[in-house]
Amino acid sequence: MRPFLQHGPQARLALMSMVVVAGLAAARRAEAQTTPVAVRPAEMKAYVESIAGTALKFDMLPIPGGTFVMGSPPEEPKRSPDEGPPHPVAIAPFWMGKHEVTWDEFDQFAFAYDLSRKKREKVNLAEQPATEKAADAVTRPTPPYADMTFGYGRKGQPAICMTHHAAMEYCRWLSAKTGKTYRLPTEAEWEYACRAGTTTAYSFGDDPEKMKEYAWWVDTAEQPQPIGKLKPNPWGLHDMHGNVAEWCLDHYVAELYSTLAKDPLTSRPVVLPTEKEYPYVARGGSWDDDADRLRSAARRASDQDWSVQDPNRPKSIWWHTDAHFIGFRVVRPLEEQDVLRGLRSLVVKGAGSR
Repeated sequence: MRPFLQHGPQARLALMSMVVVAGLAAARRAEAQTTPVAVRPAEMKAYVESIAGTALKFDMLPIPGGTFVMGSPPEEPKRSPDEGPPHPVAIAPFWMGKHEVTWDEFDQFAFAYDLSRKKREKVNLAEQPATEKAADAVTRPTPPYADMTFGYGRKGQPAICMTHHAAMEYCRWLSAKTGKTYRLPTEAEWEYACRAGTTTAYSFGDDPEKMKEYAWWVDTAEQPQPIGKLKPNPWGLHDMHGNVAEWCLDHYVAELYSTLAKDPLTSRPVVLPTEKEYPYVARGGSWDDDADRLRSAARRASDQDWSVQDPNRPKSIWWHTDAHFIGFRVVRPLEEQDVLRGLRSLVVKGAGSR
């Protein structure tokens, strides 16, 4: 990777994506070409995860491994150029959160509620299980300058306004606390799960008129809505279209699909996060978007406008003051790919890496 440091940020990201994708494709092409559609191993069952020391629980649903065509066809109405060309992708089995991460869950990490509880209860930190010690060691966000709910409410509401770095660190904290590997979905995993075996513009078909049954968007909502109030997609996932846009693991590269389309079948592609704070991929559209931005293939890139009102200098690496529309959900791979093992955010405050 060292030779690529001479390039600008966008060029470096594009080159990085080519290297990562090519390496994964070459390493797993034989496996990918024999991957049947919708494979769910026997151990892949839905389960409920608990956050130790709290009454909080969340549902994880099994997503079968398989292949799909990522991106949108040229004839899809209101598509963007970065959604093509469509290309075949192989995905390994994983679990995905049935819902977006809520403030109830995120607060335990973001505002150190778990550490405050231990202090109140006079927990002997030296005698804690290894999982708790590891979770306690994860750095927590600095306090935001304002209420990041912006008056939208907390109970049952999707957590919003966190940066990509904060979402990744939450996943690291959750992994330590549970002893399981939780992370953000790759962009390919996200679209695969959103489509849930469909090939239409939305998981419920091509007709936006049906959207009221499945999604919150600018025509039906004036703020984020409580999770899980509308119909799920065919694999049982709620709010994949609308409500809050969702962070993916990948750096955003506009021309990425042109690179991927050169391979007959790309296995588990990902553009690895770096020390750069922007741009990262957000998917699904939000309550503040038009209907076309909620399509299964629609892509969005984060940018510095998401933190315009942040008075901090340097700006916070934890909170986006102007992104009332961004949230996330977690995934857990059945078997993690080597390139993602032990992955953590490389962003450091004040490092001049925006």
